Parts: sequence; C-alpha cells; structure tokens
Amino acid sequence: MLRKLISRKIVGAIFISIGLISLNTHGGEIYKWTDADGVVHFGDSPPESAIYSIPDIKVNSYSAPPIPDRGTINDNQVVMYGTSWCGYCKKAKNYFAKKGIPFKEFDIEKSSAARREYDQLNGRGVPLIIVGNQRLSGFTIEAFERIYQ
Repeated sequence: MLRKLISRKIVGAIFISIGLISLNTHGGEIYKWTDADGVVHFGDSPPESAIYSIPDIKVNSYSAPPIPDRGTINDNQVVMYGTSWCGYCKKAKNYFAKKGIPFKEFDIEKSSAARREYDQLNGRGVPLIIVGNQRLSGFTIEAFERIYQ
C-alpha cells in the first residue's frame, strides 16, 4: 500500500513536471484523471472515457535582484563570494587558476563587508560568482563558461 502511494506521488510529480514543460512550450491544458485501478494520471489529453479535472497549477518563478553598482568593475571581471570550507569554491578557484582567469575572492565568513555585499545580492549559497552584471550560484565549468566570454 505504501509503495503504491509513493509510486503514485512520484508518477504524479513526473507528469506534473512534464505537463508544466508542455504547458510552457505549447500553451495546452494539463488534465488529471484516475484510472480503474485507482492510479492518478496527468497528461495533455485524458482518455475519452475518463472523468477528469483541470488542476489549478501555480508556477513559481524567481528573478534575481539587480546587482548593485560596484564601481569600476569591467564586464568580464570575476568576483566570487565564498567560504574557506566550500568544495565548489575550491573547484572554482582551481579552475580560474588553471585557465589564468583573474578574480577577486571575498570570504563571507571572515569579512563583514563581504557578507554585507553578499546579502545585498540576496546570496543563498556559495560560491556566488559575479561576472559583469551576470551571476552564477554554485559552480560548474559549463555554467561558468556560459557567463564568462
């Protein structure tokens, strides 16, 4: 019973995700129905014989706040807010060193000024990397290369 309930929730979450993507790209409706075995389904079109409903789906979105003016920083200058214990901060620093990318590093636990700037940027994790007016929360090489040109 518990396994079936968990399975329904997982399947439901997958179909909601797929439905949201479909809704976002095609402007269609998402339908919810229950089959003869009591399994809940979601899709872009219900079976003809199914009794269905159209769930009220609210999509949360997030826009990053604008980056405050930081003086004479050029568009390609890299600024990283991090901590000494953060593995992704270390990975970013190693990558920057390997590629010869100059950067300014601010430890948000050791500098109250760095912490204030981080808070003004609505930082929610480390590293927070700023390149010009673009930001990257966390670090992967692929994501960094998209913002660093």
